[in-house]
Amino acid sequence: MRLFIAINLPPDLRQRLWEAAEPLRTAGYPVRWVAPDGVHLTLKFLGEVKPDREPQVVVAIGLAVQGAKRFTLSVGGFGAFPSLSRPRVVWAGCEPVPALELLQHRVEQELERLGFPLEGRAFHPHLTLGRAQRDARAGAFRDLEDRMDALTFTGESMVESVDLMESQLARDGARYTRRHAALLAG
Repeated sequence: MRLFIAINLPPDLRQRLWEAAEPLRTAGYPVRWVAPDGVHLTLKFLGEVKPDREPQVVVAIGLAVQGAKRFTLSVGGFGAFPSLSRPRVVWAGCEPVPALELLQHRVEQELERLGFPLEGRAFHPHLTLGRAQRDARAGAFRDLEDRMDALTFTGESMVESVDLMESQLARDGARYTRRHAALLAG
C-alpha cells in the first residue's frame, strides 16, 4: 500500500480553492492538476508500506496526536517549488502556525520510531495543486508569477483529525482513500 499522513480539508474549502486557481489551469501550463477532492496537506509521506504494518502506523499516529487540540488552519497565497521559473509543484500556502508545526514534528518522531526516515527538508505546509510534467521546459512558465500574483484566495478550516491515507496511482491521477482518522481533542 502507498500511504501518507495528511490533514484533509472540507469539500467547500477545496472547491473554493479549485475555483480560485482556475486561471492557472486554463493557462495551458504543462502541469498535471490535482482534482479538488484530492487537495490535502501532507504531514508525512510513507511510501510503500506492507499491509501488516498498518496497525503500527495507526498506533503511531494516535501517539502523535495525543493531547493535541483542534486548531484553525489558514490557507492563502500561491507559489511553486523549487521556483516559479522552473516549478515541479504548484501550491497554495498554509500558515505555519505552532500547533501545525508541532503536530507535524510529533508525526515525524513517532514514525521514525517505526523505521520511517525523517524528512530531510524543512516542513513548508502547502496544498499541492499540480505537478509539472517531467519534460516541461522552463520557458513554459514564463508568466506564472504574474498569474499567481493576480490570484486571491483566503480560507480557514478547523483541523479536527490527522488521517492515514492510501494513494492509488492511476492514469488520470492519484485516488486517495482515508484508512484511519485520529481525532484531535476538542
